[in-house]
Amino acid sequence: MEVVAVRRGAVRSVVVAGLLVLGVSGVPGVPGVPGMSGSAEAWSGPEADLAYHGRVSLSQGRLRVWVVPQNEGPAALPNATLRVRLSAELADRQELAEGCARAGLREVVCETGALPLHGRGRHVGLLLELKERVPEVVVRIDTWWNGGASDRDLSNNQHAVLALDTGDAYAF
Repeated sequence: MEVVAVRRGAVRSVVVAGLLVLGVSGVPGVPGVPGMSGSAEAWSGPEADLAYHGRVSLSQGRLRVWVVPQNEGPAALPNATLRVRLSAELADRQELAEGCARAGLREVVCETGALPLHGRGRHVGLLLELKERVPEVVVRIDTWWNGGASDRDLSNNQHAVLALDTGDAYAF
């Protein structure tokens, strides 16, 4: 029961974070987005450059994903959410790492934890079961919520990796 409670809490955090990013207001318990005055150019919040490094491996319908989030600054972030999207469907049941939640048939989101200036967040390790065994899968890793900061350089936090069903690790 305790694990279910953690996952529900993580799911609520991820959903609230997404609503904040989208600027949704009027949802109970979700305030409007501070720092926004109607246009993207008017953003007055912090700036942080998120980067993800890691590897993926596919073997017999099991996908291993290891991600290390990093913040290049100039501001520290209390938390962010990374997203892992797949070209193949996930099996119905998944045992996900703490702070991670399933966000769709082919999608998982995970909290990064605090990201200090020029520092790393918590390492995220996932073992994902696919619905069907496939010869290859495209794994897309990006930021779903950036802790309320702007990020001008998306090239280091948006990755697409083709993993073949060989058990080999592919780095990004």
